[in-house]
Amino acid sequence: MSDWLEHSVQIEVETPIDSVWGLWSDLEQMPRWMKWIDSVKILEDNPELSRWKLATGGLEFSWLSRILKQVPNQIIQWESVDGLPNRGAIRFYDRGDSSIVKLTVAYAIPGFLGRLMDDLFLGRVVESTLKADMERFREYALQAKANQEQAL
Repeated sequence: MSDWLEHSVQIEVETPIDSVWGLWSDLEQMPRWMKWIDSVKILEDNPELSRWKLATGGLEFSWLSRILKQVPNQIIQWESVDGLPNRGAIRFYDRGDSSIVKLTVAYAIPGFLGRLMDDLFLGRVVESTLKADMERFREYALQAKANQEQAL
């Protein structure tokens, strides 16, 4: 028996939606701004599937993820199909010269582990990590925008 924990964080990025979407939808680049994500590999024979590896504190988890819904400049929704049980969505909101990016992640933890650890503590650690990841994404997007402007 597992308990599902869910977290949502959002950030405003001072970059147009096309650029933000382009950066985020390139899943294999995600380890550049997501602290715990060690690698993401899109499966060549099925681009809707990707192999993820998470590494933190000496622990490693991996899973195969399937894109359930993808609408350019709006949403990428996924769920794991094996390995670490998780699901979520990244939503994009166009604000003209800036974009709102909202990440929602849910993951299952075994009931015994939930009883062993304080769910609130675990939730705070995950949420603070996700917020820091989103801040790193903002910096990554702003740097990409600056590089693009310099190239013009």
